[in-house]
Amino acid sequence: MFNVLIDTCIWLDLADKPQQTALMAPLEGILAYGGINLLVPRIVLEEFKKNRGRVAEKSNKGLNTHLNLVKDAVRRSKDDKRKKDRILAYLGDLGRKGAEVGGSAKKTLDRIQEILEAFPIIETSDAAKIKAADRALQRKGPCHQDKNSMADALIIETYFETVKAGAPRERFAFVTHNKHDYGAVAGDDRLPHADIASGFSKIRSMYFTNLNSCLHKINPEFVSEILYMDSFEEEPRPLSEVMWWIDRLTTQVWHNRHKGREYLINQGRTKIVTRAEWGATPGRNTGDMIVDDIWKGALKAAKEAEKELGTNNIGPYSDFEWGMISGKLSALRWAMGDDWDNLDT
Repeated sequence: MFNVLIDTCIWLDLADKPQQTALMAPLEGILAYGGINLLVPRIVLEEFKKNRGRVAEKSNKGLNTHLNLVKDAVRRSKDDKRKKDRILAYLGDLGRKGAEVGGSAKKTLDRIQEILEAFPIIETSDAAKIKAADRALQRKGPCHQDKNSMADALIIETYFETVKAGAPRERFAFVTHNKHDYGAVAGDDRLPHADIASGFSKIRSMYFTNLNSCLHKINPEFVSEILYMDSFEEEPRPLSEVMWWIDRLTTQVWHNRHKGREYLINQGRTKIVTRAEWGATPGRNTGDMIVDDIWKGALKAAKEAEKELGTNNIGPYSDFEWGMISGKLSALRWAMGDDWDNLDT
């Protein structure tokens, strides 16, 4: 059984940084399995409660700031208006859902607070307060910086007291991202500051600057399995990839229709005419004739499309393949705000 004190900064980063949030699953799993006893000083719990609102607000505000920058860039672009309107509508929808994104951080913060409050709270002893004050007065780590690090001193002194009071075969670990205050000043900052280094060892009391490393030390097989399983979670496609596929599928649909028109012309069922002939033909049907300069432009566009798509993506298509292409384009356009079954080219 490991007795682990996780510093406040780690708990906040678990909600604030996606790469850290992934560690919530193995952490909760090990806690449920009984592989960790959390050491929760009251000062850690109070610091977490004090800062959790800032983290939740930052999550929501950060997304909206980025979205506004992207919207401005889209408006200034030279793309056609219809495409820009689709992108702006999509970004607007993301902005309206910003509360949900911020809400995911809030859910993680709620989970963390439940974890912290599920373990006995360690009150700061008078002896720990005196030792912490002494560190501050003598400017010893973690109070060696030009700032008030009294809270950090209280946390580390509470940890050292708990280690000293532990049974002979018990093991302990201290985990923090705060290398600036707790880490070595010169050399490897993954090691503890010289003023607190005597409180750590390779076996009984271990020092970590990475929660992942700590969890792997405690139960490497379990943590690796959980992270491996979570790696299969599918991420939404980026907007740029969606738009690329819409353009590509539109080109495929247009090219297939062009080849159909070409077949009708070769069969003599569609006639190439001049603009004068087109205008002089009453009750004309666009399936029966096409203006010569329009057809000339279509032939040029077809060659460009074939070059863009490649020989393996220009048909001919079976009914099934044609249905798949049309269905993909309709679905992607619908996701971007168009009506269902819009296959206009």
